[in-house]
Amino acid sequence: MDDRAQYRFEAVTAQHGADLEAFSWAYGRFGYCSCMRWRLPSGQYRAMGRDGRAAALSELVRAGVPVGVLAYAGERAVGWCSVAPRDSYRAILASRVIPELPGARVWSVACFFLAPQARGHGLSARLLETACAYATQSGALIAEAYPWPGGASYRYMGTRELYRTAGFDDVPVPPGCRPVMRRSLTAG
Repeated sequence: MDDRAQYRFEAVTAQHGADLEAFSWAYGRFGYCSCMRWRLPSGQYRAMGRDGRAAALSELVRAGVPVGVLAYAGERAVGWCSVAPRDSYRAILASRVIPELPGARVWSVACFFLAPQARGHGLSARLLETACAYATQSGALIAEAYPWPGGASYRYMGTRELYRTAGFDDVPVPPGCRPVMRRSLTAG
């Protein structure tokens, strides 16, 4: 895939649920979590196992719950961004290191995953813009992100540079907390 590849982007609805399932099974690292880590309390997440987490994500899609957006190259999904109302991410709300900041109609950007062949082509930035547009169309006033604080874990949550380039600003947080960045959303 070259830099000129044409991508299309879709919010994951029941119409695209099979595409998300195929994406999950095609990419083992994504499929391990199925983007349920932040949606479930830790104990429930661990108890479900890989297949249970994949089924739980599929059930959310079938129920019409916002879960994220996909990027396609042709008919194949090659990129993912998890974006949904903050209150749907139960582990984020329960976290001792991610503070719950005030604000109404906040949507969280919690995860990115790109197929290996789609990496290095600026797709994360385009997925982030699509996620913000989807959140805006769904009535969100604020997009909130928790960028990678360093170390090998949590790199999938995006970097400060990615978010800054997309118009997110750092938000003051208490000492010992993860970074939080926000972007005001307005209907365009």
